[in-house]
Amino acid sequence: MTTIAIIGAGPGLGTAVARRFGREGFTVALIARDRERTEALAAELGREGVTARAFTADVRAPGALSAALDAASAALGPIEVLQYSPVPQRDFMLPVLETGPDELTGPIEFSVYGPVTAVRAVLPGMRELGRGTVLFVNGGTAVVPHPERTGTSLAFAAQSAYGHLLHDTLAADGIHVAQLVIPGAIVPGHPRKDPAVLADTLWRLHTERHGFRHFADDLDA
Repeated sequence: MTTIAIIGAGPGLGTAVARRFGREGFTVALIARDRERTEALAAELGREGVTARAFTADVRAPGALSAALDAASAALGPIEVLQYSPVPQRDFMLPVLETGPDELTGPIEFSVYGPVTAVRAVLPGMRELGRGTVLFVNGGTAVVPHPERTGTSLAFAAQSAYGHLLHDTLAADGIHVAQLVIPGAIVPGHPRKDPAVLADTLWRLHTERHGFRHFADDLDA
């Protein structure tokens, strides 16, 4: 079996994706900062028949993130799918005139250095497998910058550029890179933005393997 590593795994989208891929036979590596919560999610998934393990790392700590992905691969098998979907901190979203260089450090570490670290950690294993998928999940500011959310507007745009470069570069290696833009909040019960619906969308991005940028809903929704 191969593994999906979900970075930023939580009780909403991360757990829904774990269930969706778990139904298809994937083992699941849940990677997040909160050890106790992540272990509880892994236990919950285990009771549902999904093989899942918890690994602790902060995406702003490159060494810890690389170590967590290496440990996940050693424990569960090669990482075929990487999902990068941690939720940004509120203090990343300040008005543009209140945002200086110091206020951009966190967003850039979170949304640029973190993805670059993660991809570099899993890429050798994907190349050895001869296949792989990298899924970036972003908010609407990745596409339309918002003057009250400067940090994510800038950092998500940079992450989008990185993902697009990977999409074009890695296709020849059988590795598909895609971005799912979710405008606004994830909403249980919403026809397009319910966690389970989004998990189905991400599964399709993995299996259908066409195009880089996809939208969960209309940008003005």
